Amino acid sequence: MPSPRAPRPAPPAPADLAHPAGLAPPAAALPPIPALHSSVIDWFDEHARELPWRRPDAGAWSVMVSEFMLQQTPVSRVLPVHEQWLARWPRPAALAAEPPGEAVRAWGRLGYPRRALRLHAAAGAIAERHGGQVPDDHAALLALPGVGEYTAAAVASFAYGRRHAVLDTNVRRVFARALTGVRYPPTATTAAERKLAHALLPEDEATAARWAASTMELGALVCTARAPACVRCPIAAHCAWRLAGSPAHDGPPRRGQTYAGTDRQVRGKLLAVLREATGPVAQEELDAVWHEPVQRARALDGLVADGLVEPLPGGTYRLPLT
Repeated sequence: MPSPRAPRPAPPAPADLAHPAGLAPPAAALPPIPALHSSVIDWFDEHARELPWRRPDAGAWSVMVSEFMLQQTPVSRVLPVHEQWLARWPRPAALAAEPPGEAVRAWGRLGYPRRALRLHAAAGAIAERHGGQVPDDHAALLALPGVGEYTAAAVASFAYGRRHAVLDTNVRRVFARALTGVRYPPTATTAAERKLAHALLPEDEATAARWAASTMELGALVCTARAPACVRCPIAAHCAWRLAGSPAHDGPPRRGQTYAGTDRQVRGKLLAVLREATGPVAQEELDAVWHEPVQRARALDGLVADGLVEPLPGGTYRLPLT
């Protein structure tokens, strides 16, 4: 993946490039699209975080691992696990050669551990179908287990510099505010959002890849969900939401996720015992982690159903071997 500080190609030349159809803000709000690209990419060149998966020598596997880990998990928690993961499994084939339970064990407390199983399955498919190399083709990436539209576009764009619309929560929020004048995007990605994202893509492949990274970083660092730092935004003067007075009550309500007392917490506690164990764990050890037996049993059954835990004869459990 190109370094955030590397020289970037010039944006498309025509200064009179039309704005995409269907944008909500007044015509005077938006600069020509090449200028919009330049403003955001120039900001990225100066302010982008130096992350291991962005280094020029990082490789596509590093990018793919980061994309799996960063789903619903902040960068600060991902960094140490990503480093340990790449040190242990520097290539997909190395991960595929180990039992899936080892991926769950190494996932630690990142949360949503089914992502570890999906990444293990993707590594196996890469080793089997692609000679151990993460494919650069969007369709081939999308065909991997556990890889959806976003992840396929992100890996193709960030690892290989391909031209794809990369629509994560951060990018969708930037586009919703700056271009359509609402505080939050819809709960699920819509066809209109995809159409807008494709219309905004620079024609040049390398510039499109940097635009994808730049808009994502802008949403992560400046155009945040709770406290957008508009004074630091490179396109604040053109932001439709800001020009409309930053209305606060549009779009779906944003509810904070609770964790304490939920099945997710119980699942995490059960998995923590199994990750630390060197062999099968008796039911009694798992019973000790949570006081409420019905919820504890439900959480354990869910882990088994999700393939994260394997029951053994005699009432013992372990992380999966197959």
